[in-house]
Parts: sequence; structure tokens; C-alpha cells
Amino acid sequence: MVLFSVLTAAVAPGVSLLTYLYLRDRYDAEPIHMVARMFVLGILVVVPIMVIQRGIELWLGDHNVVFAFIQTAGVEEFVKWFVLYHVIYNHTEFDEPYDGIVYAASISLGFATLENVLYAIYSPATFGTLLVRALLPVSGHALFGIMMGYYLGKAKFASKKQSYTFLAISFALPVMLHGTYDWIMITSQSNWMWFIIPFMIILWIWGLRKMNRANSRSPFRFLIREDEIKL
Repeated sequence: MVLFSVLTAAVAPGVSLLTYLYLRDRYDAEPIHMVARMFVLGILVVVPIMVIQRGIELWLGDHNVVFAFIQTAGVEEFVKWFVLYHVIYNHTEFDEPYDGIVYAASISLGFATLENVLYAIYSPATFGTLLVRALLPVSGHALFGIMMGYYLGKAKFASKKQSYTFLAISFALPVMLHGTYDWIMITSQSNWMWFIIPFMIILWIWGLRKMNRANSRSPFRFLIREDEIKL
């Protein structure tokens, strides 16, 4: 019974955040099965990511910068970006800018949810530690996904020349933000809260603005307005 409660507490943040992001799609919500598919892919990429990270650790060592920006952020964000680009970027359901945010957040939160479950099983997890993880690592992955998805959405509907720039940003920006998050947690072990809380607040404000901007660029917003006028 205790294990069930702990696992529920570990899964709930990722599912709740994904539900929130899904419901923020104002004009043309994505099929549930597509969102669930990306969430499951996020879970499945955990094992190959762990293998690659172990190989990089043996190759480059565990220096703080290498660990934060290459071994952790670089590998995790690249694998998520790679799956998104090859599975969803050219899919017919990706038909408005906000869709990029939904799908990127789905794979990011799938990854974060399994990571949270493994932490709950193999570490002494209390309600307090799981709450901190919900507010920091899990929401962090969601925010990195929002940034990745926002620029994937811009790339999808930009000219061919501009799309390459936005695709590069969709990978590089989450890596830099994720790496900065990890670097703060590693190097500020005694007073990390003074740095990470302002960092997360800024990320949330930035992420919410990206979500609003992506929604405002939906081609379906005009159809909704036409329907309202007819009514």
C-alpha cells in the first residue's frame, strides 16, 4: 500500500502537468492517442539515454561542466529532439504551432515521470522529497519541452531557410537551460535554493509567454471566430 502511494505521488506531477499543457491548446486539441504515444516514447528512451550517458562518463569523465551540459542535458535533450523530429515533425496531426509544445512536453514528461518513479523506488522517498521533485526536476523537464516544442512549431511553419535556424534553436536552447539547471544543482549544493527558485520562476514566466504566443499563431483561431460570429 505504501509503495502504491509513493508510485502514485511519483507519477502524478508528470500527468498533471501534461494535462494542464494539453488543455491550454485553445483551438485544435491533439488526439489523445498521439499525446499518449509521445509520453510512452519518453518513457522508452530512458534506457538508451542511460547507456549513452554511461559511455560518455567513461569517455570524458565526470567534470561538472561535462556532466551538466553534455552527459545529462546534451544527451537527454538530443534524444528527445531526435525522436520528436523523426516521429512527429512531419506528421499530419502537427498542424499548428502549439502542437510542438504539446508533443515535446509529452515526451519530456514521459521521461521525467519514469525518472521520478525510479527515484521513488531506489531512493528513500518521502512526500516532501517527491514534492520538491515535482516542483523542480519534473516541471523543469516540462519547461525544457515547452522551449523545444515552441521552436519546433516555429520551424514547422516557417520558410525553409528560417526553419533550419529554428530547428537548431529548438535543440540548443533546451540544452543550455537544462545544463544551467544541472550546473546550479551540482555547484551550489548548500545554497542551491537561492539560485534555482529564481531560475525556475523566470523559466515559468518565459514558458507561459511562449505558450500564449504559440496559441496566438494558430491558423484555427480564425475558424473559431467565424463560428462565433455565425452563432
